[in-house]
Amino acid sequence: MQYNHQEIEKKWQKYWAEKGTFKAENNSDKPKYYVLDMFPYPSGAGLHVGHPLGYIASDIYARYKRHKGFNVLHPQGYDSFGLPAEQYAIQTGQHPAITTETNIKTYRRQLDNIGFSFDWSREVRTSNPEYYKWTQWIFIQLFNSWYNKDTDKAEDIATLVVKFEAEGNATINAVSDEDITIFSADEWKSLSEKQQQEILLQYRLTFLSDTEVNWCPALGTVLANDEIINGVSERGGHPVVRKKMTQWSMRISAYAQRLLDGLQNIDWPQPLKDSQTNWIGRSQGAMVSFDVDGHDAKIDVFTTRPDTIFGVSFMTLAPEHELVAKITTAEQKEAVEAYVEATAKRSERDRMADVKTISGVFTGAYALHPFTGKQVPIWIGDYVLASYGTGAVMAVPCGDQRDYDFAKHFGLEIPNIFAEVDISEKANDAKDGIKLANSDFLDGLNYKKGMKTVIYELEKRGFGYGKINYRLRDAVFSRQRYWGEPFPVYYKDGMPQMIEAKHLPIALPEVEKYLPTEDGKPPLGNADVWAWNSIENRVVSNELIDNETVFPLELNTMPGWAGSSWYFNRYMDSNNEGEFVSKEAVDYWKEVDLYIGGSEHATGHLLYARFWQKFLFDRGLLPVDEFAEKLINQGMILGTSAFVYEALFEGKTKNVYLSADFFQGHNYISSADEDLENSKEEILRKAGLTSENESTLKFRPVHIDVSCLDGDVEVNLDRLKSWREDFKNAEYVNGRNGEFLSFREVEKMSKSKYNVVNPDLICEEYGADSLRLFEMFLGPLEQTKPWKTSGISGVYSFLKKLWKLFTDENGINVSDAEPTKDELKTLHKTIKKVEEDIENFSFNTSVSTFMIAVNELTALKCNKRAILEPLLVLISPYAPHIAEELWSQLGHSESIATVAFPIFEEKHLIESSKNYPVSFNGKMRFTLELPLDMSKDEIEKTVMAHEKTQQQLAGREPKKVIIVPGKIINIVG
Repeated sequence: MQYNHQEIEKKWQKYWAEKGTFKAENNSDKPKYYVLDMFPYPSGAGLHVGHPLGYIASDIYARYKRHKGFNVLHPQGYDSFGLPAEQYAIQTGQHPAITTETNIKTYRRQLDNIGFSFDWSREVRTSNPEYYKWTQWIFIQLFNSWYNKDTDKAEDIATLVVKFEAEGNATINAVSDEDITIFSADEWKSLSEKQQQEILLQYRLTFLSDTEVNWCPALGTVLANDEIINGVSERGGHPVVRKKMTQWSMRISAYAQRLLDGLQNIDWPQPLKDSQTNWIGRSQGAMVSFDVDGHDAKIDVFTTRPDTIFGVSFMTLAPEHELVAKITTAEQKEAVEAYVEATAKRSERDRMADVKTISGVFTGAYALHPFTGKQVPIWIGDYVLASYGTGAVMAVPCGDQRDYDFAKHFGLEIPNIFAEVDISEKANDAKDGIKLANSDFLDGLNYKKGMKTVIYELEKRGFGYGKINYRLRDAVFSRQRYWGEPFPVYYKDGMPQMIEAKHLPIALPEVEKYLPTEDGKPPLGNADVWAWNSIENRVVSNELIDNETVFPLELNTMPGWAGSSWYFNRYMDSNNEGEFVSKEAVDYWKEVDLYIGGSEHATGHLLYARFWQKFLFDRGLLPVDEFAEKLINQGMILGTSAFVYEALFEGKTKNVYLSADFFQGHNYISSADEDLENSKEEILRKAGLTSENESTLKFRPVHIDVSCLDGDVEVNLDRLKSWREDFKNAEYVNGRNGEFLSFREVEKMSKSKYNVVNPDLICEEYGADSLRLFEMFLGPLEQTKPWKTSGISGVYSFLKKLWKLFTDENGINVSDAEPTKDELKTLHKTIKKVEEDIENFSFNTSVSTFMIAVNELTALKCNKRAILEPLLVLISPYAPHIAEELWSQLGHSESIATVAFPIFEEKHLIESSKNYPVSFNGKMRFTLELPLDMSKDEIEKTVMAHEKTQQQLAGREPKKVIIVPGKIINIVG
């Protein structure tokens, strides 16, 4: 009976789908366990073997928990909005929904082929209107909420209106815009509806504001910081500039401290927690106000070291700071404007990372030191960010390296912080003849004491106040894209109005073009039917806009992280048409027990999702304020790229490629090897050059598809020529053995590097169970490791060996005989190790344990049902198809998926006997197995009576018999 993985795997995948084997119930007497993967974006490239790593790990754990008697929720879906589908639509004119659907079908087929135990009845797609209806609904809840600092939570905006009507806003302790105007209750009531709405926007958790954003002209959209690499867009490599735009934003900053505190209560990797901690960036210090000389303006500065205030010799503003244009003198205007324009082309990330470049421009204006009244020159510099703090710093060259470098570069003053300065006149403290100097209240030996003293003096004089600051900025929530969630917003008299929840979803309209309009509006500006009829409550033609009953709809769409900030809650009740999740479902599942995904989402998805979870908790919609109790970041599977070397003459390609044995790594060997030196003439001839041109001949490594290889390094030239047009008519210079070789190098597995391995091919040749076992066998889950297809054959051999334990040429061959103690020992040490490994997520060592167990049982010629059935359950989470098939062949009608996990019995590992080495004069001659509970005299009596002892002694009496029970027996002649 042969092991036919293709037939077996198709059979059981069909069985699971038809029977709904992995469907979770929202009401169960079993304890619950919720296992989740970060859902994929369905790209056109499909899955490569690196993608399933985390999915396989989560699937093993989900299956294990079912064996342990849990009601397991293990869902899957698609993060199906995003820029790639839109870019493809721009290039081809094909609607993103079509390409997304095609890509999803590919992903679903590939995922099914690997045998995951997903509950597909709960599938979600962020681009499905029935899903984003609830994303829009959550947006409305955020709009209709404010953050009350007194209760430390979000509350309904109606409660704020009640406060305004009763007492105005003077005593309101809220998270809001900085420039709030104080008003009384009567003043509030006298305002028009529009004026009241404008004030409420300053308090709402989602709000409109003019914000500095990363604008990518080529893509026609705003990008998040994590979508920009080295100053260009991650998608397409297009330039990105800083630009001020009216955008929807969310007050994630209101939750900064709670987001920090919450990290103490969740079991997440420490490096990820550190990333979030640093991103939130809590710092304690003071806000200090500097008057601008000759202007009715102040520059507010947040500093963590107010005790260094007497070392301030200049100020630096971010080039985007709102005061720059106002205070710059006529003489400095041209230089300042040029610098501002240049800075706009650099991303915030680049500016933060660049610690070496010193650049800046003097504005010509001066601030006044709050204590001394001394003029302080105001500069602009791109190392100061408008989005961090106040966009201004008080520069202390003798206390900060960057300030020092800046001062040295531009020849600015570098004062001593603790030098005596008479501040009595400025501070108006010359009372009763007492003069005050900075040293009177600034202790240079104790900066904490100095900070407290300076903050006290700042507050007393009205120059500033103590403050806790956060690096975390409010999140820009608008994108100038088509393929995203539409906002449920229309505009009346210029003010945003929310569409009632009962009229959701507001579905994406049809457009002819997916690019921004010619006058710069977002792609939805191309829609002809994109206006809101407030009487009929439906989307109507733009031609009907009268701004009385029919109004324009929002043209921006939501960012990619909108749908992924709450999808884990939707899985709990994904088919509920009336609620985003029912109370019964969310009270049962509560939170994700195990979440597996990439560390690259630390300060994006994972931070925003925690924010939304806390908000929904505040509003009484969820029972817990952290969505995932435990999180694991899986490592990356790397690909092994293949390179050939292209000849270049004066920087231009000569369409000649060289075998890799002309190179050491990526370095040309030249005359170091005689065989290769003799080939130099051939290189030059095929390149159309002479020896005189040799010095200008260069070589560059070029990626080729790994499918063009025969074996590990040899290139199949026929396959290479047919792979891509530019290789078809090229010249090739073979290496020393007449072969054309590639150079292999481990890199990130990527379609652009042509080193991806398609899991479909692996499943076809070796089976999904082999793929699952091999990916776990590569190394610890959290580590990065290289893929090497050649290694999978060993795992495939193991599965065939496992198959043979149960079968012979006639079919299943299993005995009901009682197992031996050795067989029980192998089983129970395997149970113990595998259970420990799964609980510790050490899946790689489990695979080794399975191999050892099968080898031992094969050597023991074990075919006992009492041993082999529990072994199948142990292996089932890792290799479910072969386990299901053998379980069925053993006569079971139900799936192995929910069979109880074997119970470890320690007694089978307790040794009852010892195989003693019996030595004569220190040399071991034979072994003898004896019970461990035998006394020393009984051991000696038994050994001396043994025939092999008698043969060794040959009638002689031993001088001494040395016995250490449980260890040694030595007979001295």
